[in-house]
Amino acid sequence: MASLVKFCKIPNKLLPKNGVYMYNIVRNNMIRDFKPGPYPRTEEEKAKAAEKYGLSREDYKPIPDDDGWGLGDYPDLPRVGAESKDNFYPWDYPNLKRNFNEPLHIEFNIISEDRWNPTANLRYPMYVYWLTFLGIIGGFATLYCIFDNYKVVQPRMPKQYPKDGMPHYTFEPLH
Repeated sequence: MASLVKFCKIPNKLLPKNGVYMYNIVRNNMIRDFKPGPYPRTEEEKAKAAEKYGLSREDYKPIPDDDGWGLGDYPDLPRVGAESKDNFYPWDYPNLKRNFNEPLHIEFNIISEDRWNPTANLRYPMYVYWLTFLGIIGGFATLYCIFDNYKVVQPRMPKQYPKDGMPHYTFEPLH
């Protein structure tokens, strides 16, 4: 981030007002209101964080901060993939299957509709998928090892020239 700000100081002389526009675009790329705050310790802080994310106090539970590397006051939302949500519900944003002002899950980029669905019911048990995968890869590896010594090329004879041992072309002019 600091390198981008230093880079943006180059055109300061070219922009009006000492490059305020470029500096603000790079420096303030995220609205501070949407950044998670510190981990709430008291009930008042939890109530403020619940109000900030549009949740009721009963529904709000922050992500646990066991090791000190937590995500602040961000709510611990249930992991439900977009593919598992109702298609016929009148969503405000139907492409994302979410409503206005609804907080996003911390792993929203992983559980969107075109990616992983943690709540999906598999058609077969997982060991069937693994056995199928390993069987196909193992079968191709076995075929490769068996037929690696057999060459599959078309036989060709050496190229024929008009006179062996003599050049059949010259670059000197004819006259």
